[in-house]
Amino acid sequence: MSTPNATAGTEGQPGIMSFIKAHLRDYVLLIALIAIMVFFQITTKGTLFMPVNLTNIILQNSYIIVMALGMLLIIIAGHIDLSVGSVSGFIGGVAALLLTGTMPFFKDASLPFKFDTFTTALICIALGAAIGAVQGYFVAYYKIPAFIVTLAGMLIFRGLELQVLGGASVGPFPTVFQGLSNGYVPDPFGMTAGGGPFNLLAVIVGVVIAAILIYSNVRSRRAELAHGLAEEPTQIFWGRNALIALAFVGFCWLMAYYKGLPNVLVVMGILVSLFIFITTRTTFGRRIYALGGNEKATKLSGINTERLTFQIFTIMGALSALGGMIYAARLNVATPKAGQGLELDVIAACFIGGAAVTGGVGKVMGAVIGAFIIGVMNNGMSILGVDIGWQFVIKGAVLMLAVFLDVYYKNKR
Repeated sequence: MSTPNATAGTEGQPGIMSFIKAHLRDYVLLIALIAIMVFFQITTKGTLFMPVNLTNIILQNSYIIVMALGMLLIIIAGHIDLSVGSVSGFIGGVAALLLTGTMPFFKDASLPFKFDTFTTALICIALGAAIGAVQGYFVAYYKIPAFIVTLAGMLIFRGLELQVLGGASVGPFPTVFQGLSNGYVPDPFGMTAGGGPFNLLAVIVGVVIAAILIYSNVRSRRAELAHGLAEEPTQIFWGRNALIALAFVGFCWLMAYYKGLPNVLVVMGILVSLFIFITTRTTFGRRIYALGGNEKATKLSGINTERLTFQIFTIMGALSALGGMIYAARLNVATPKAGQGLELDVIAACFIGGAAVTGGVGKVMGAVIGAFIIGVMNNGMSILGVDIGWQFVIKGAVLMLAVFLDVYYKNKR
């Protein structure tokens, strides 16, 4: 009688080891993030996982994650956008003028009235979308390479940012606008623990989200089993879901010991969920992957590739505007140097997160994990006092390794 082993599957599923080998690329990224977090937790003597530091990591990387969602669509479609940092800085400057009523580029001049936060946000997002639409128009309909168009955009909006702000910093902003990045979801329970406040609402949110995710995964798995499409072994499925639940509840538990859930985390959560739905459940998302995989075949199948490219760049512009406002709200001031080099972190987050250089490949959660890998590395190295020069060297090496692995696994297939 033969004995079962780890490579033998059940219920028509592949064995555990064969499944891991076939999907190693999907799990390497998460393993890398966990390893990096454990490394810095040890080397920083427990500072990394302190509630206040976890909150700082969220706030410091929120605008990168927001813009990485749009950049992922751009990269999947086979393009690149170098202007996102400059556009975000420019929009942050425009928001500062609307909120404060000042016009630094004219001496002793001011706007007739100040705009409220909601109106300012609408104007800025519309302006960002218009900027993205203009760039997308040249890429889509005039076939000018996105690299050139957005490189020009980077220079144009870097210059406009300097002109709009008059080379000076503008601020502070109203409390409501600051709340976009520095505010927290209020806790109605008012509990205390360990001699300080304990945000019970944060824990409840973590438990609810974990339960929803597990329920959704279980439903999907039942459907796959019913149609004989389930590939993931049962042990890995339940282990993965247990880790997801533990991560969400554990993270929210730690956040509860500081100020709870930041407003920007809620915004990020909504956007990430929306883009996961778009890329996995909609025709629009499937067309983006098709466009990046083979543009000619996509066009021959009847898809308007020009309009699709135009729409993607418009979305990127709107998200750049939102990122610029989050960045300005976090600093409580718009500075002429805001957004410089930000495009590098946004692009790196996507490539480290598994997006293919050649287009057609990439996942939303991969980009989010990639952004957190960069964020945790930045935070950990800063705590350890690593010289800024070496920080750039290390981040560059990680990006090169990620792209190398992408090309390596692609050539192996």
